[in-house]
Amino acid sequence: MKTSLARLCRLLLALVLCWAPLAMAGHVITAVTEELPPYNMTVDGELTGMATEVVKAVLEEAGEDVRIRSMPWARAYDIALNNENVLIYSVARTPQREPLFKWVGVIAPTRWYLFSLPGTEFDLKTLDDARQYQIATVKADVGEQYLIDKGFAVGRNLQSSNKYEHNYQKLKAGRVDLWISNELNAHYLVRQASGDPNEVAVPQLSLDDLGGADGLCMAFSRDTSDEVVERFRQALARVRADGRYDAIVAKWLK
Repeated sequence: MKTSLARLCRLLLALVLCWAPLAMAGHVITAVTEELPPYNMTVDGELTGMATEVVKAVLEEAGEDVRIRSMPWARAYDIALNNENVLIYSVARTPQREPLFKWVGVIAPTRWYLFSLPGTEFDLKTLDDARQYQIATVKADVGEQYLIDKGFAVGRNLQSSNKYEHNYQKLKAGRVDLWISNELNAHYLVRQASGDPNEVAVPQLSLDDLGGADGLCMAFSRDTSDEVVERFRQALARVRADGRYDAIVAKWLK
């Protein structure tokens, strides 16, 4: 009897030990983003940027040691839509995206425009005026989704790329007329390309109705526990409350 009981205990212990790693693995967080300078960008092999610094501060505050993976936006977006426990940033919060994620909060300011090269002007009074032009977009990003929702189409008046710098290269080469982007990213890429810290992209039309005007966010995939999401919301609130958020943003806006 004692021998049978001992064997049963050993069997139960073995089952627990085998199950524990699987149970723990279900709560491991995967963090994904894209190359969107100056919000998220790889410099000398290290992922940095305004939004990345805020996210790293939130991860530290939440007590999570997570490696952030940078990849093309369409891939990061797909991973976040179709897997559990995925943290994604910098993502604009729009009505279209609202039910797709569990939102943590804003991690960086942003404003959206149709831009052109310095020295060029377009008489754009409304978005309809831009339909006659070729516009550079990034696959599956909020700018492309916004324009498609307004009746634009890839292959007709939208040219889609995987990287933001590819769009600026298209603009310089004359392959597109306009470029939809957020303000900080557009100015950063123009300055990097020209070497002139005072040169900026030229905004031709403000897109005030583009969702996410309050800023870029961090969010979790739908198959993430509410407890994890709430823990990150509280961590972000503390990072904002103690001045760390403002200090990071101010550094990158210099």
